[in-house]
Amino acid sequence: MSTDRYVSPLSERYASREMQYIFSPDMKFTTWRKLWIALAETEMELGLSQNGKPVITPDQVEELKAHVSDINYDVAKAREKEVRHDVMSHVYAYGKQCPKAAGIIHLGATSCYVGDNTDIIVMTEALKLVKKKLVNVIAKLSQFADTYKSQPTLAFTHFQPAQPTTVGKRATLWAQEFCMDLEDLNYVLSTMKLLGSKGTTGTQASFLELFDGDQETIDKIDPMIAKKMGFDSCVPVSGQTYSRKTDTRVCNILSGIAASAHKMSNDIRLLQHLKEVEEPFEKSQIGSSAMAYKRNPMRSERIASLSRFVMIDALNPAITSATQWFERTLDDSANKRLSIPEGFLAVDGILDLCLNVVDGLVVYDKVIEKRLMSELPFMATENIMMDAVKRGGNRQELHERIRELSMEAGKNVKQLGKDNNLLELIAADPAFGMDIEALKQAMDPEKYVGRAPVQVEAFLKEVIAPILEENKDLLGMTAQINV
Repeated sequence: MSTDRYVSPLSERYASREMQYIFSPDMKFTTWRKLWIALAETEMELGLSQNGKPVITPDQVEELKAHVSDINYDVAKAREKEVRHDVMSHVYAYGKQCPKAAGIIHLGATSCYVGDNTDIIVMTEALKLVKKKLVNVIAKLSQFADTYKSQPTLAFTHFQPAQPTTVGKRATLWAQEFCMDLEDLNYVLSTMKLLGSKGTTGTQASFLELFDGDQETIDKIDPMIAKKMGFDSCVPVSGQTYSRKTDTRVCNILSGIAASAHKMSNDIRLLQHLKEVEEPFEKSQIGSSAMAYKRNPMRSERIASLSRFVMIDALNPAITSATQWFERTLDDSANKRLSIPEGFLAVDGILDLCLNVVDGLVVYDKVIEKRLMSELPFMATENIMMDAVKRGGNRQELHERIRELSMEAGKNVKQLGKDNNLLELIAADPAFGMDIEALKQAMDPEKYVGRAPVQVEAFLKEVIAPILEENKDLLGMTAQINV
Protein backbone atom coordinates (compact mmCIF):
# COMPACT_ATOMS: atom_id res chain seq x y z
CA MET A 1 0.00 0.00 0.00
CA SER A 2 1.30 3.43 -0.94
CA THR A 3 1.49 5.84 1.99
CA ASP A 4 2.50 9.03 0.16
CA ARG A 5 -0.41 9.44 -2.27
CA TYR A 6 -4.17 9.01 -2.35
CA VAL A 7 -5.43 5.45 -2.52
CA SER A 8 -9.14 4.75 -2.98
CA PRO A 9 -10.78 3.31 0.15
CA LEU A 10 -13.02 1.33 -2.19
CA SER A 11 -10.09 -0.88 -3.09
CA GLU A 12 -8.19 -0.73 0.21
CA ARG A 13 -11.11 -1.12 2.62
CA TYR A 14 -14.39 -2.13 1.03
CA ALA A 15 -14.38 -4.02 -2.29
CA SER A 16 -13.44 -7.66 -2.78
CA ARG A 17 -10.44 -8.87 -4.76
CA GLU A 18 -12.83 -10.41 -7.29
CA MET A 19 -14.47 -7.10 -8.10
CA GLN A 20 -11.17 -5.26 -8.08
CA TYR A 21 -9.79 -7.67 -10.67
CA ILE A 22 -12.76 -7.09 -12.98
CA PHE A 23 -11.86 -3.38 -13.11
CA SER A 24 -8.10 -3.94 -13.11
CA PRO A 25 -5.63 -2.98 -15.88
CA ASP A 26 -4.97 -6.68 -16.47
CA MET A 27 -8.65 -7.36 -17.17
CA LYS A 28 -8.96 -4.26 -19.35
CA PHE A 29 -5.91 -4.69 -21.54
CA THR A 30 -6.18 -8.45 -21.81
CA THR A 31 -9.71 -7.91 -23.09
CA TRP A 32 -8.41 -5.33 -25.59
CA ARG A 33 -6.06 -7.97 -26.97
CA LYS A 34 -8.82 -10.58 -27.12
CA LEU A 35 -10.92 -8.11 -29.09
CA TRP A 36 -8.08 -7.45 -31.52
CA ILE A 37 -7.72 -11.20 -31.98
CA ALA A 38 -11.46 -11.59 -32.55
CA LEU A 39 -11.40 -8.82 -35.18
CA ALA A 40 -8.36 -10.18 -37.00
CA GLU A 41 -9.68 -13.73 -36.89
CA THR A 42 -13.07 -12.62 -38.21
CA GLU A 43 -11.51 -10.66 -41.05
CA MET A 44 -9.36 -13.68 -41.92
CA GLU A 45 -12.30 -16.09 -41.80
CA LEU A 46 -14.35 -13.79 -44.03
CA GLY A 47 -11.60 -13.94 -46.63
CA LEU A 48 -10.19 -10.43 -46.45
CA SER A 49 -7.69 -10.29 -49.33
CA GLN A 50 -5.73 -7.96 -51.55
CA ASN A 51 -4.91 -8.92 -55.14
CA GLY A 52 -5.97 -12.47 -54.42
CA LYS A 53 -3.71 -12.85 -51.41
CA PRO A 54 -5.02 -13.04 -47.80
CA VAL A 55 -4.39 -9.88 -45.81
CA ILE A 56 -4.34 -11.80 -42.50
CA THR A 57 -2.76 -15.22 -42.09
CA PRO A 58 -3.23 -17.95 -39.44
CA ASP A 59 0.40 -17.41 -38.34
CA GLN A 60 -0.36 -13.78 -37.51
CA VAL A 61 -3.47 -14.70 -35.51
CA GLU A 62 -1.55 -17.37 -33.59
CA GLU A 63 1.17 -14.87 -32.81
CA LEU A 64 -1.46 -12.51 -31.37
CA LYS A 65 -2.94 -15.32 -29.27
CA ALA A 66 0.46 -16.18 -27.87
CA HIS A 67 0.75 -12.76 -26.25
CA VAL A 68 -2.72 -12.16 -24.83
CA SER A 69 -1.67 -12.00 -21.19
CA ASP A 70 1.99 -11.00 -21.09
CA ILE A 71 1.29 -7.31 -21.56
CA ASN A 72 4.39 -5.13 -21.89
CA TYR A 73 3.04 -2.24 -19.82
CA ASP A 74 6.37 -0.43 -19.76
CA VAL A 75 6.42 -0.13 -23.55
CA ALA A 76 2.78 1.04 -23.68
CA LYS A 77 3.33 3.59 -20.92
CA ALA A 78 6.41 5.05 -22.55
CA ARG A 79 4.64 5.24 -25.93
CA GLU A 80 1.60 6.99 -24.44
CA LYS A 81 3.85 9.75 -23.09
CA GLU A 82 4.91 10.38 -26.68
CA VAL A 83 1.61 10.07 -28.57
CA ARG A 84 -0.96 10.88 -25.82
CA HIS A 85 -3.28 8.11 -27.01
CA ASP A 86 -3.89 5.04 -24.88
CA VAL A 87 -5.27 2.76 -27.61
CA MET A 88 -2.53 3.49 -30.13
CA SER A 89 0.06 3.04 -27.37
CA HIS A 90 -1.21 -0.48 -26.72
CA VAL A 91 -1.44 -1.22 -30.45
CA TYR A 92 2.23 -0.25 -30.65
CA ALA A 93 3.19 -2.33 -27.58
CA TYR A 94 1.28 -5.38 -28.85
CA GLY A 95 2.99 -5.00 -32.22
CA LYS A 96 6.39 -5.02 -30.57
CA GLN A 97 5.61 -8.45 -29.14
CA CYS A 98 3.97 -9.64 -32.37
CA PRO A 99 6.16 -8.35 -35.24
CA LYS A 100 4.51 -10.56 -37.88
CA ALA A 101 1.03 -9.31 -36.91
CA ALA A 102 1.94 -5.71 -36.08
CA GLY A 103 0.57 -4.36 -39.33
CA ILE A 104 -2.90 -5.90 -39.04
CA ILE A 105 -3.72 -5.12 -35.40
CA HIS A 106 -6.82 -2.89 -35.10
CA LEU A 107 -7.47 -3.11 -38.87
CA GLY A 108 -10.66 -1.21 -39.78
CA ALA A 109 -11.43 -0.36 -36.15
CA THR A 110 -11.67 2.81 -34.12
CA SER A 111 -10.62 3.30 -30.50
CA CYS A 112 -14.12 2.60 -29.30
CA TYR A 113 -13.89 -0.90 -30.75
CA VAL A 114 -11.65 -1.92 -27.87
CA GLY A 115 -12.72 0.74 -25.38
CA ASP A 116 -16.48 0.38 -25.58
CA ASN A 117 -16.62 -3.35 -26.14
CA THR A 118 -14.35 -3.83 -23.14
CA ASP A 119 -16.57 -1.59 -21.02
CA ILE A 120 -19.58 -3.75 -21.90
CA ILE A 121 -17.67 -6.96 -21.16
CA VAL A 122 -16.39 -5.61 -17.84
CA MET A 123 -19.82 -4.34 -16.74
CA THR A 124 -21.37 -7.67 -17.69
CA GLU A 125 -18.85 -9.60 -15.62
CA ALA A 126 -19.32 -7.18 -12.74
CA LEU A 127 -23.11 -7.58 -12.91
CA LYS A 128 -22.65 -11.35 -12.72
CA LEU A 129 -20.61 -10.99 -9.53
CA VAL A 130 -23.18 -8.58 -8.09
CA LYS A 131 -25.90 -11.09 -8.93
CA LYS A 132 -24.03 -13.87 -7.13
CA LYS A 133 -23.71 -11.82 -3.97
CA LEU A 134 -27.26 -10.51 -4.17
CA VAL A 135 -28.65 -14.06 -4.45
CA ASN A 136 -26.67 -15.08 -1.37
CA VAL A 137 -27.96 -12.11 0.62
CA ILE A 138 -31.50 -13.14 -0.33
CA ALA A 139 -30.74 -16.71 0.74
CA LYS A 140 -29.42 -15.61 4.15
CA LEU A 141 -32.41 -13.34 4.69
CA SER A 142 -34.77 -16.18 3.84
CA GLN A 143 -33.10 -18.43 6.43
CA PHE A 144 -33.41 -15.69 9.04
CA ALA A 145 -37.06 -15.08 8.13
CA ASP A 146 -37.85 -18.77 8.40
CA THR A 147 -36.16 -19.09 11.80
CA TYR A 148 -38.11 -16.17 13.26
CA LYS A 149 -41.33 -16.38 11.26
CA SER A 150 -43.42 -16.87 14.41
CA GLN A 151 -41.49 -14.64 16.83
CA PRO A 152 -43.94 -11.84 17.74
CA THR A 153 -42.49 -8.35 17.86
CA LEU A 154 -43.82 -4.86 18.12
CA ALA A 155 -44.31 -3.29 14.69
CA PHE A 156 -43.94 0.41 14.06
CA THR A 157 -45.61 2.90 11.79
CA HIS A 158 -44.07 6.39 11.89
CA PHE A 159 -41.72 4.70 14.42
CA GLN A 160 -44.66 4.67 16.81
CA PRO A 161 -45.88 1.37 18.33
CA ALA A 162 -48.36 -0.33 16.04
CA GLN A 163 -50.07 -3.69 15.64
CA PRO A 164 -47.58 -6.54 16.20
CA THR A 165 -45.82 -8.42 13.43
CA THR A 166 -43.09 -11.09 13.60
CA VAL A 167 -39.32 -10.76 13.37
CA GLY A 168 -39.36 -13.06 10.32
CA LYS A 169 -42.09 -11.11 8.58
CA ARG A 170 -40.05 -7.92 8.90
CA ALA A 171 -37.10 -9.70 7.29
CA THR A 172 -39.27 -10.66 4.31
CA LEU A 173 -39.82 -6.95 3.65
CA TRP A 174 -36.06 -6.54 3.28
CA ALA A 175 -35.78 -9.67 1.14
CA GLN A 176 -38.63 -8.61 -1.14
CA GLU A 177 -36.83 -5.40 -2.11
CA PHE A 178 -33.66 -7.32 -2.91
CA CYS A 179 -35.77 -9.68 -5.03
CA MET A 180 -37.04 -6.67 -6.99
CA ASP A 181 -33.44 -5.62 -7.54
CA LEU A 182 -32.61 -9.13 -8.77
CA GLU A 183 -35.47 -8.97 -11.28
CA ASP A 184 -34.15 -5.67 -12.62
CA LEU A 185 -30.58 -6.97 -12.71
CA ASN A 186 -31.58 -10.11 -14.61
CA TYR A 187 -33.39 -8.02 -17.21
CA VAL A 188 -30.53 -5.59 -17.79
CA LEU A 189 -28.02 -8.46 -17.84
CA SER A 190 -30.10 -10.20 -20.52
CA THR A 191 -30.02 -7.07 -22.71
CA MET A 192 -26.26 -6.42 -22.62
CA LYS A 193 -24.93 -6.25 -26.18
CA LEU A 194 -21.49 -5.51 -27.55
CA LEU A 195 -20.89 -2.43 -29.67
CA GLY A 196 -19.23 -4.60 -32.30
CA SER A 197 -17.05 -2.94 -34.92
CA LYS A 198 -19.01 -0.01 -36.31
CA GLY A 199 -16.26 2.44 -37.28
CA THR A 200 -15.74 6.11 -36.54
CA THR A 201 -19.37 7.23 -36.85
CA GLY A 202 -21.11 3.87 -36.72
CA THR A 203 -21.45 3.47 -40.50
CA GLN A 204 -18.84 0.70 -40.97
CA ALA A 205 -17.42 2.71 -43.84
CA SER A 206 -13.92 1.29 -43.26
CA PHE A 207 -15.22 -2.25 -43.72
CA LEU A 208 -17.06 -1.23 -46.87
CA GLU A 209 -13.63 -0.24 -48.18
CA LEU A 210 -11.83 -3.32 -46.85
CA PHE A 211 -14.33 -5.77 -48.30
CA ASP A 212 -14.87 -3.93 -51.59
CA GLY A 213 -18.47 -3.06 -50.85
CA ASP A 214 -19.57 -6.67 -50.12
CA GLN A 215 -22.60 -5.93 -47.92
CA GLU A 216 -23.40 -9.58 -47.20
CA THR A 217 -19.91 -10.21 -45.85
CA ILE A 218 -19.88 -7.03 -43.77
CA ASP A 219 -23.16 -8.08 -42.14
CA LYS A 220 -21.35 -11.12 -40.73
CA ILE A 221 -18.64 -9.17 -38.91
CA ASP A 222 -20.51 -8.12 -35.77
CA PRO A 223 -22.26 -11.47 -35.14
CA MET A 224 -18.95 -13.31 -35.49
CA ILE A 225 -17.16 -10.94 -33.10
CA ALA A 226 -20.02 -11.21 -30.60
CA LYS A 227 -19.87 -15.00 -30.64
CA LYS A 228 -16.10 -15.06 -30.17
CA MET A 229 -16.46 -12.75 -27.16
CA GLY A 230 -19.27 -14.76 -25.56
CA PHE A 231 -22.22 -12.51 -26.45
CA ASP A 232 -25.39 -13.21 -28.38
CA SER A 233 -25.34 -10.04 -30.43
CA CYS A 234 -24.14 -6.49 -30.98
CA VAL A 235 -26.23 -3.32 -30.88
CA PRO A 236 -28.07 -2.93 -34.21
CA VAL A 237 -27.11 0.73 -34.72
CA SER A 238 -24.70 3.15 -33.06
CA GLY A 239 -22.64 6.24 -33.51
CA GLN A 240 -18.99 5.78 -32.67
CA THR A 241 -19.95 4.53 -29.19
CA TYR A 242 -22.63 2.32 -27.70
CA SER A 243 -25.45 4.40 -26.25
CA ARG A 244 -24.43 5.83 -22.91
CA LYS A 245 -27.96 5.05 -21.78
CA THR A 246 -26.60 1.54 -21.19
CA ASP A 247 -24.40 2.92 -18.41
CA THR A 248 -27.45 4.65 -16.94
CA ARG A 249 -29.41 1.40 -16.85
CA VAL A 250 -26.52 -0.45 -15.23
CA CYS A 251 -25.95 2.19 -12.56
CA ASN A 252 -29.67 2.34 -11.82
CA ILE A 253 -29.45 -1.34 -10.89
CA LEU A 254 -26.62 -0.56 -8.50
CA SER A 255 -28.56 2.37 -7.08
CA GLY A 256 -31.61 0.15 -6.49
CA ILE A 257 -29.54 -2.41 -4.60
CA ALA A 258 -28.00 0.39 -2.55
CA ALA A 259 -31.44 1.75 -1.66
CA SER A 260 -32.62 -1.69 -0.52
CA ALA A 261 -29.49 -2.22 1.56
CA HIS A 262 -29.80 1.26 3.07
CA LYS A 263 -33.39 0.63 4.16
CA MET A 264 -32.44 -2.69 5.77
CA SER A 265 -29.42 -1.18 7.51
CA ASN A 266 -31.52 1.67 8.89
CA ASP A 267 -34.01 -0.80 10.36
CA ILE A 268 -31.19 -2.82 11.93
CA ARG A 269 -29.64 0.31 13.40
CA LEU A 270 -32.97 1.28 14.97
CA LEU A 271 -33.51 -2.24 16.28
CA GLN A 272 -30.02 -2.21 17.77
CA HIS A 273 -30.90 1.03 19.57
CA LEU A 274 -33.95 -0.78 20.96
CA LYS A 275 -31.67 -3.69 21.95
CA GLU A 276 -33.95 -6.12 20.10
CA VAL A 277 -31.65 -7.15 17.24
CA GLU A 278 -27.91 -6.65 16.99
CA GLU A 279 -25.42 -6.90 14.16
CA PRO A 280 -22.34 -9.11 14.65
CA PHE A 281 -19.84 -7.81 17.20
CA GLU A 282 -16.50 -9.58 17.40
CA LYS A 283 -14.78 -10.48 20.66
CA SER A 284 -12.01 -7.89 20.37
CA GLN A 285 -14.01 -5.25 18.46
CA ILE A 286 -14.01 -1.72 19.92
CA GLY A 287 -17.30 0.14 19.70
CA SER A 288 -16.13 3.57 20.84
CA SER A 289 -12.76 5.15 21.60
CA ALA A 290 -14.25 6.92 24.62
CA MET A 291 -17.17 4.77 25.80
CA ALA A 292 -15.82 1.25 26.19
CA TYR A 293 -19.24 -0.27 26.88
CA LYS A 294 -20.70 0.75 23.51
CA ARG A 295 -21.58 -1.66 20.70
CA ASN A 296 -22.26 0.65 17.79
CA PRO A 297 -23.87 -0.73 14.60
CA MET A 298 -20.77 0.18 12.61
CA ARG A 299 -21.30 -2.27 9.73
CA SER A 300 -24.90 -1.22 9.19
CA GLU A 301 -23.78 2.40 9.29
CA ARG A 302 -21.15 1.62 6.67
CA ILE A 303 -23.82 0.02 4.48
CA ALA A 304 -25.84 3.23 4.71
CA SER A 305 -22.80 5.39 4.03
CA LEU A 306 -21.67 3.51 0.92
CA SER A 307 -25.26 3.21 -0.29
CA ARG A 308 -25.70 6.97 -0.36
CA PHE A 309 -22.55 7.22 -2.48
CA VAL A 310 -23.93 4.70 -5.00
CA MET A 311 -27.35 6.35 -5.21
CA ILE A 312 -25.78 9.72 -5.96
CA ASP A 313 -23.27 8.14 -8.36
CA ALA A 314 -26.16 6.98 -10.56
CA LEU A 315 -26.63 10.61 -11.63
CA ASN A 316 -23.26 10.57 -13.41
CA PRO A 317 -24.16 8.29 -16.34
CA ALA A 318 -27.66 9.77 -16.56
CA ILE A 319 -26.26 13.26 -17.12
CA THR A 320 -23.54 11.90 -19.42
CA SER A 321 -26.12 10.07 -21.52
CA ALA A 322 -28.25 13.18 -21.82
CA THR A 323 -25.39 15.40 -22.95
CA GLN A 324 -23.66 13.30 -25.63
CA TRP A 325 -23.49 15.21 -28.92
CA PHE A 326 -24.45 13.49 -32.16
CA GLU A 327 -22.25 10.46 -32.93
CA ARG A 328 -19.63 11.00 -30.20
CA THR A 329 -18.09 13.41 -27.70
CA LEU A 330 -15.29 12.65 -25.26
CA ASP A 331 -16.71 14.32 -22.14
CA ASP A 332 -17.89 10.88 -21.04
CA SER A 333 -14.45 9.31 -20.77
CA ALA A 334 -13.02 10.72 -17.54
CA ASN A 335 -16.42 10.46 -15.89
CA LYS A 336 -16.85 6.80 -16.88
CA ARG A 337 -13.42 5.91 -15.53
CA LEU A 338 -14.69 7.00 -12.10
CA SER A 339 -18.43 6.48 -11.94
CA ILE A 340 -18.74 2.95 -13.33
CA PRO A 341 -15.91 1.19 -11.46
CA GLU A 342 -16.56 3.04 -8.21
CA GLY A 343 -20.29 2.29 -8.35
CA PHE A 344 -19.56 -1.42 -8.73
CA LEU A 345 -16.78 -1.46 -6.13
CA ALA A 346 -19.06 0.25 -3.61
CA VAL A 347 -21.99 -2.10 -4.26
CA ASP A 348 -19.62 -5.04 -3.95
CA GLY A 349 -18.61 -3.79 -0.51
CA ILE A 350 -22.24 -3.15 0.42
CA LEU A 351 -23.32 -6.69 -0.46
CA ASP A 352 -20.39 -8.21 1.42
CA LEU A 353 -21.43 -6.20 4.46
CA CYS A 354 -25.08 -7.23 4.04
CA LEU A 355 -24.07 -10.88 3.83
CA ASN A 356 -21.90 -10.55 6.92
CA VAL A 357 -24.51 -8.68 8.96
CA VAL A 358 -27.49 -10.88 8.08
CA ASP A 359 -25.48 -14.06 8.64
CA GLY A 360 -24.59 -12.92 12.17
CA LEU A 361 -27.73 -11.10 13.34
CA VAL A 362 -28.46 -11.68 17.03
CA VAL A 363 -32.09 -11.61 18.19
CA TYR A 364 -32.86 -10.82 21.82
CA ASP A 365 -36.26 -12.41 22.23
CA LYS A 366 -36.69 -11.45 25.91
CA VAL A 367 -36.19 -7.76 25.14
CA ILE A 368 -38.58 -8.06 22.22
CA GLU A 369 -41.17 -9.75 24.43
CA LYS A 370 -40.83 -7.17 27.20
CA ARG A 371 -41.34 -4.23 24.87
CA LEU A 372 -44.25 -5.91 23.12
CA MET A 373 -45.98 -6.74 26.39
CA SER A 374 -45.59 -3.15 27.59
CA GLU A 375 -47.62 -1.96 24.60
CA LEU A 376 -49.91 -4.92 24.04
CA PRO A 377 -52.64 -3.85 26.50
CA PHE A 378 -53.39 -0.84 24.31
CA MET A 379 -53.59 -3.06 21.21
CA ALA A 380 -55.73 -5.66 22.94
CA THR A 381 -58.45 -3.17 23.81
CA GLU A 382 -60.49 -3.90 20.67
CA ASN A 383 -60.63 -7.62 21.52
CA ILE A 384 -61.44 -6.80 25.14
CA MET A 385 -64.23 -4.50 24.05
CA MET A 386 -65.68 -7.18 21.74
CA ASP A 387 -65.66 -9.72 24.58
CA ALA A 388 -67.41 -7.24 26.87
CA VAL A 389 -70.08 -6.58 24.24
CA LYS A 390 -70.68 -10.33 24.01
CA ARG A 391 -71.38 -10.20 27.75
CA GLY A 392 -74.11 -7.62 27.14
CA GLY A 393 -72.18 -4.36 27.20
CA ASN A 394 -72.85 -1.31 25.01
CA ARG A 395 -70.19 -0.97 22.32
CA GLN A 396 -70.21 2.86 22.20
CA GLU A 397 -70.13 3.26 25.98
CA LEU A 398 -67.34 0.70 26.31
CA HIS A 399 -65.35 2.46 23.57
CA GLU A 400 -65.51 5.71 25.49
CA ARG A 401 -64.49 4.03 28.76
CA ILE A 402 -61.50 2.37 27.07
CA ARG A 403 -60.45 5.70 25.59
CA GLU A 404 -60.55 7.32 29.00
CA LEU A 405 -58.73 4.47 30.72
CA SER A 406 -56.10 4.35 27.95
CA MET A 407 -55.40 8.05 28.46
CA GLU A 408 -54.97 7.46 32.19
CA ALA A 409 -52.64 4.49 31.62
CA GLY A 410 -50.68 6.46 29.04
CA LYS A 411 -50.22 9.29 31.56
CA ASN A 412 -48.92 6.81 34.14
CA VAL A 413 -46.32 5.54 31.65
CA LYS A 414 -45.23 8.82 30.05
CA GLN A 415 -45.51 11.33 32.88
CA LEU A 416 -45.04 9.22 35.99
CA GLY A 417 -42.67 6.54 34.63
CA LYS A 418 -44.86 3.72 35.92
CA ASP A 419 -45.69 0.42 34.24
CA ASN A 420 -48.65 0.18 31.90
CA ASN A 421 -51.61 -0.57 34.23
CA LEU A 422 -54.39 -0.46 31.65
CA LEU A 423 -55.45 -4.05 32.38
CA GLU A 424 -55.80 -3.31 36.09
CA LEU A 425 -57.88 -0.21 35.30
CA ILE A 426 -60.19 -2.21 33.03
CA ALA A 427 -60.53 -5.02 35.60
CA ALA A 428 -61.56 -2.47 38.21
CA ASP A 429 -64.28 -1.05 35.97
CA PRO A 430 -67.59 -2.95 36.41
CA ALA A 431 -68.70 -1.93 32.91
CA PHE A 432 -66.46 -4.64 31.44
CA GLY A 433 -67.30 -7.45 33.82
CA MET A 434 -63.84 -9.05 33.42
CA ASP A 435 -61.30 -9.88 36.14
CA ILE A 436 -57.56 -9.50 35.75
CA GLU A 437 -57.00 -13.19 34.98
CA ALA A 438 -59.50 -13.11 32.12
CA LEU A 439 -57.85 -9.99 30.76
CA LYS A 440 -54.37 -11.50 30.95
CA GLN A 441 -55.56 -14.45 28.86
CA ALA A 442 -56.15 -11.93 26.09
CA MET A 443 -52.46 -10.94 26.23
CA ASP A 444 -51.08 -13.81 24.14
CA PRO A 445 -48.92 -11.98 21.54
CA GLU A 446 -49.52 -14.67 18.92
CA LYS A 447 -53.17 -13.62 18.78
CA TYR A 448 -52.15 -10.21 17.42
CA VAL A 449 -49.64 -10.97 14.66
CA GLY A 450 -52.36 -11.69 12.12
CA ARG A 451 -51.23 -13.87 9.20
CA ALA A 452 -47.55 -12.94 9.53
CA PRO A 453 -46.23 -16.51 10.02
CA VAL A 454 -48.36 -17.81 7.16
CA GLN A 455 -47.28 -14.92 4.95
CA VAL A 456 -43.62 -15.71 5.64
CA GLU A 457 -44.10 -19.36 4.72
CA ALA A 458 -45.94 -18.47 1.51
CA PHE A 459 -43.32 -15.88 0.53
CA LEU A 460 -40.43 -18.28 1.10
CA LYS A 461 -42.18 -21.04 -0.83
CA GLU A 462 -43.64 -19.07 -3.73
CA VAL A 463 -41.06 -16.31 -4.23
CA ILE A 464 -37.74 -17.23 -2.63
CA ALA A 465 -37.58 -20.97 -3.30
CA PRO A 466 -37.82 -20.61 -7.12
CA ILE A 467 -35.09 -17.92 -7.04
CA LEU A 468 -32.77 -20.10 -5.01
CA GLU A 469 -33.45 -23.15 -7.16
CA GLU A 470 -32.78 -21.21 -10.35
CA ASN A 471 -29.53 -19.86 -8.93
CA LYS A 472 -28.40 -22.82 -6.83
CA ASP A 473 -24.99 -22.84 -8.52
CA LEU A 474 -24.34 -19.36 -7.05
CA LEU A 475 -25.17 -20.26 -3.44
CA GLY A 476 -22.85 -21.02 -0.57
CA MET A 477 -20.58 -17.99 -0.50
CA THR A 478 -19.44 -16.20 2.65
CA ALA A 479 -18.20 -12.64 2.87
CA GLN A 480 -14.88 -11.42 4.20
CA ILE A 481 -14.82 -7.80 5.29
CA ASN A 482 -11.56 -5.95 5.80
CA VAL A 483 -12.53 -3.48 8.51
